[in-house]
Amino acid sequence: MMYRAPASAAVLAALALSACAGFNRSRPPIADLACRVSGPDGAGVVVGSGVPGDSSLPEPGSGYRTGLQVRYARTYMASTSNAYASAAGCAVLKKGGTAADAAVAVQAVLGLTTPEATGLGGGGFVLYYDAAARAVQAYDGRESAPAAATENDLRYVDAASDRTTPRPSARASGRSIGTPGIPRLLEKLHKDHGRLAWKDLFADAIGLSTRGFPIGARLASAIAANASELKRDPEALAYFFDAAGRPKARGTTLRNPAYADTLAQMARGGADAVYGGRIGADIVAKIGASTGADGSAITPGKTTLADLAAYEVRLREPVCTRYRAHWVCGMPPPSSGGIAVASALGILENFDLAPHKPAAVDLEGGRPTVAGVHLVSEAERLAYADRDLYVADTDFVPLPGGTWQTLLDKGYLHSRAGLINPGASMRTARAGVFPATAPRGLDPAPAEHGTSQFTIVDASGNVLSATTTVESSMGSFHMTHGFLLNNQLTDFSAAPADASGTPIANRVQPGKRPRSSMAPTIVFAMAADGSRGDFVLATGSPGGGSIPQYVVKALVGALDWGLDAQQSANLVDFGARNGPTTTLGGEHPHIDGSHDGNDGPLVVGLRALGHTVSTRAQASGVNTVMRVRLGGVPALAGGTDPRREGIVLGDGFVP
Repeated sequence: MMYRAPASAAVLAALALSACAGFNRSRPPIADLACRVSGPDGAGVVVGSGVPGDSSLPEPGSGYRTGLQVRYARTYMASTSNAYASAAGCAVLKKGGTAADAAVAVQAVLGLTTPEATGLGGGGFVLYYDAAARAVQAYDGRESAPAAATENDLRYVDAASDRTTPRPSARASGRSIGTPGIPRLLEKLHKDHGRLAWKDLFADAIGLSTRGFPIGARLASAIAANASELKRDPEALAYFFDAAGRPKARGTTLRNPAYADTLAQMARGGADAVYGGRIGADIVAKIGASTGADGSAITPGKTTLADLAAYEVRLREPVCTRYRAHWVCGMPPPSSGGIAVASALGILENFDLAPHKPAAVDLEGGRPTVAGVHLVSEAERLAYADRDLYVADTDFVPLPGGTWQTLLDKGYLHSRAGLINPGASMRTARAGVFPATAPRGLDPAPAEHGTSQFTIVDASGNVLSATTTVESSMGSFHMTHGFLLNNQLTDFSAAPADASGTPIANRVQPGKRPRSSMAPTIVFAMAADGSRGDFVLATGSPGGGSIPQYVVKALVGALDWGLDAQQSANLVDFGARNGPTTTLGGEHPHIDGSHDGNDGPLVVGLRALGHTVSTRAQASGVNTVMRVRLGGVPALAGGTDPRREGIVLGDGFVP
């Protein structure tokens, strides 16, 4: 479905970056930066070239890369969490491809270079802005439960005869694997919005699979951390480990001919090549496996070829709400991300956040204030309380009032804002009460720890924000035809009801899609007549149940505090789910976690308000593209999260 607004005079947001008086469109760039990064001498460096400045060269994992600066482009840009993926997407855009075309190339490469996060065996959500139609579409490519699923599949081997946990665990069993959505999602996007030939969009990923690429720090860490689980699968064992059974280390060249063959089949035959034929049969066989490579028992899943054949991508109405002088559009259920983000923003709209902007703003986003973190975290507690109780797959369980507009009503959110005490944390919030809604059990289960986000703007002004995932790092550890299968069904509540017997909205049901936290987001200016105006920014992040927090941080940083695309990604990760703990990402150079945080004024100030503060390192992966004006001329500004391994590429220039 599309959200449409009438064409109107553009009212760009006040977050446009400082004008550069000497810039004009005709002036040549300092170096050829079209789909290149700027090297040590200022010259453009091609990703994968191996020369100094090549962003694909694996570096030691630091948790945070300091000094990243906003990147500029004239007409097109791709921001992803992997250098090879950004390069593949940019190459498509340079050829005149649309954001949808570029997304196919980006996702194909991400499935190779970041298999711990995303891939063909997973699912995802996409927001797409069609500039010519001035319409936003929400694409639901979430995995689904098989037709034979029962509400007890994640907690019992068999509810009647064997009430033990699936083996070796619910996640590592076949019960966790949902019908993959990514292949159909890419095909649907291209069918609706593609311009270049489908078969040509996989060339970079096929070539890289064949030639090989050096393992990066994040992938190396994921292999080592999940070694015992991965070794249970014969294909994963052969791919991720050396002949002696040791995890392949950072810098090792990794080749994946099986994945290259899968992509080649998709290029020729479309998504049907994955949902049917030999690949489809092998997916079903892998899900149904009952014994691991080590001889251990595995509880098989229930997916059949009929489940694969029946899978479809669903177009849904995006969640578009007003926030100050902007329209913010996000994903509807089965993702809770769009509602959670809009709820938090709708509550924050009742407060003036400008006085609470970070102090000493620098490249890293500055130092968050106690009042700023407090207000945002309290708003998120309230948003998560509603999310945990009410949001699930609306094809099965309706929202209060039958629409997300009930939870996001301005009057309702104003009343929720009234629950925030500027001088003390509520610690744990209660969900709002809607008398006409049937009682529901609470399900605060986290979601999607192995996830990726990419954001693309093409030369025609089309915009794409996509979040894709295999759920946990390395998914279910089941591998076939060069890609890992998801463990997405563990995003369902394992118990169908709470302790009182009240049904939980996010329980397992046949054909149902598990609740997600993914929150791809596109922001527009508000036109003079109140309608949706021009594109302002697009963003999103991985991060499991913390995704709404990371996205709210980026949006508040940009829209309320005037941070640029890179600063808002760099900014300290802070926020709260619905519990006593407020998180301050300890990987950030501005957070002092020494002596239990007692040396840091931010930590001390929050504790004085009653927050339980954690400075555990965070792993957001924000990728943002903004529309800005430089010297009165439109341009794009991009940022990528310093906690991941991404870069921003486009028809770049240095103003």
